[in-house]
Amino acid sequence: MFVARAHDHGNCVETALDRAETVCLARGVRLTELRRQVLELVWRRHEPVGAYDLLDGLKTTHRRAAPPTVYRALDFLIEQGLVHRLESLNAYIGCTRPEILHAGQFLICTRCDSIGELDDAEIAEAVSRRAAALGFVVERQTIEVRGLCADCSGEPVAAN
Repeated sequence: MFVARAHDHGNCVETALDRAETVCLARGVRLTELRRQVLELVWRRHEPVGAYDLLDGLKTTHRRAAPPTVYRALDFLIEQGLVHRLESLNAYIGCTRPEILHAGQFLICTRCDSIGELDDAEIAEAVSRRAAALGFVVERQTIEVRGLCADCSGEPVAAN
């Protein structure tokens, strides 16, 4: 769920990009070079990244890139489930399971800013079921929970 402190970051970025290509091909949509570059910029970090940071990174190869360029690419990446938008942080993070469109539940560490994604179908179903009972039609669901990760809290990680 949370990224291990010692992992092969270069490999995880390449894996994410390869998975994105496969997902887009299977869905019959185009992962253009620009969209791929924005996705790569998101995945270069394992922390939320803002649109203007992405724009700065994109300008190294696309000097004339403007905010709408980044936002259009992000809209596509969100629609395809390749990235998630963290509303409270106004930032984006790569999705580790893009093959399955899903609602995300995010654990945000308030000390080290690390992010963990739960991707728990039971939570998503419970929210949708309760919303429907209230006559509310869910269009998109993102749940953000703030607290301390295991590293920052010193709490042991429970076995699954």
